[in-house]
Amino acid sequence: MKIQKQYFFNFIILMLFCSIGTPNTIIAQQLNIKNDVFWNTKDGLPLNSQGGGIFKFADPVTGAQKYYWYGVQYVEANRYRENPAVTLNTSTFEAVTCYSSTDLVNWTFERNVLTKDKVNPSGKSWVGRLGVCYIKELKKYAMFVQHDTEVLITLADSPTAEFSWHQKINMEKMIGTSNTGDQTVFTDEDTGKSYLIYCYGKGRDKIYVSEIGLKDGKVNLLDCTPVFKGESREGNCMFKYQNKYYMFASNIYGWDASFAYYLVADDIRGPYLPTNQMSVMKGAEEDFAHISQTGFFFSVKGSQKETIVYCGDRWADFAGNGLGYNQWCPISFEEKTPYFNSLNSWNLDAKTGNWKVAEDNNYVKNGSFEADRRHIPSPVKPVQIQLTGWASEVTEGNKIGLDSINSPVLNHFNTEKERKIVIGEKSLNISDKVSFKRKTFQIISSSPYVKLGDGLYTLTAKIKNSSGFIKLEMYALSNSKTYKNTIRDENSDWKTITIKNIAVKEGKVEIGFIAEGKANSFCFIDDVCLVRSKK
Repeated sequence: MKIQKQYFFNFIILMLFCSIGTPNTIIAQQLNIKNDVFWNTKDGLPLNSQGGGIFKFADPVTGAQKYYWYGVQYVEANRYRENPAVTLNTSTFEAVTCYSSTDLVNWTFERNVLTKDKVNPSGKSWVGRLGVCYIKELKKYAMFVQHDTEVLITLADSPTAEFSWHQKINMEKMIGTSNTGDQTVFTDEDTGKSYLIYCYGKGRDKIYVSEIGLKDGKVNLLDCTPVFKGESREGNCMFKYQNKYYMFASNIYGWDASFAYYLVADDIRGPYLPTNQMSVMKGAEEDFAHISQTGFFFSVKGSQKETIVYCGDRWADFAGNGLGYNQWCPISFEEKTPYFNSLNSWNLDAKTGNWKVAEDNNYVKNGSFEADRRHIPSPVKPVQIQLTGWASEVTEGNKIGLDSINSPVLNHFNTEKERKIVIGEKSLNISDKVSFKRKTFQIISSSPYVKLGDGLYTLTAKIKNSSGFIKLEMYALSNSKTYKNTIRDENSDWKTITIKNIAVKEGKVEIGFIAEGKANSFCFIDDVCLVRSKK
């Protein structure tokens, strides 16, 4: 994935590790996956794939197994990429794209396998989440697509061929609504069977599993098993790990990010536990699953390890919540309990299945303050007092709470002009109607699966502040030593501030901002980043 140079890092880290001492030397290639940026193909073309999935099929020419990634290209995707200062309010279907890869990092554009003139000539119908599976009885590939108020099934002779209209199915008799709420396709590699994973079309408070097969000579859904009835969920998707099935979904937040919720079962048709009560995946709560919705998963079954990769949809073109549409993070397990490793940059070896944190990973969670949907504190679901991933302590001034008249607002909605300099719609806001003293901070520490290694780190942020501050500083605290950058002057334009050579020890550091200001003075902060110092 070549990264678009205009907005962020413009390189891919390639690390070569050699295991020596055996007659057949194995060269492991760990290639970089970088989130929070727009992805390109290996040829430098924009990679446009939203609401889709990755599937393993035989290459039609060589017969070798290859990864194929299908997803939707919306007209707005490239518009937002070119100008992420403007959030777009429409979703115009352009095509279903297909990309191929052997290493899950370098992707080749194959073709638009389903075009608007075939399924959406008027341009007004909704074309959404989709997945592909192989129908061995027909020796064809079937794509299931959300299409307006029904489910469209299309067929192709190969993974990269153009898909043709097969039939539309109305879900009314099966679940009570003509459409699915959200859907993905899951193929059980152990059985070869494929399933449509989807939710109820209205309210989305039920989740179903249906096996895909032939009915009256046509590709269709063979059955319908309800597996969940509870709070509304969408972004339904599934993976299998060590003979257990994990059903995932996100909350009903429109285009915005969400916790990653899940259920577990020993059989794909259930029962799923906890019954009708989805759990929040640990690690995902710190920044709403790296500011994304559940999209799909893929399993890397390497020679040394099986790694499950979470592939989140960040609908940034319609939510304005950052850069990049695809946020991929590795999942760890404590026995059968999954753990979300929220990483900005990490390396994956598709052959061995091993992964590791990259040297340029940003360890700050919600560093651009895009995880939250609206002004915080908020009395609207989810009820929030604090910004996700951050804590604010008031020494003097109005208390932070749901009192909308007096409570300080903790985030600022960036203007279009500001978004040309900082990322996304929102930034941290430190201000009050009265004189105040406040600290906003985040504690970063090693998790069970990602170590914050000892060493030197660099902390950066972008700030914009008024006059009227008695004290205003960015700080880092580690091993009882404090590092500071004091802001002494007004900054009417955004300015980058830095603290270098922060000695992190014992896997823990506190970062934050301390402000003592007069009434109505303000400081906006955005794009906070903590990375290892370059050697």
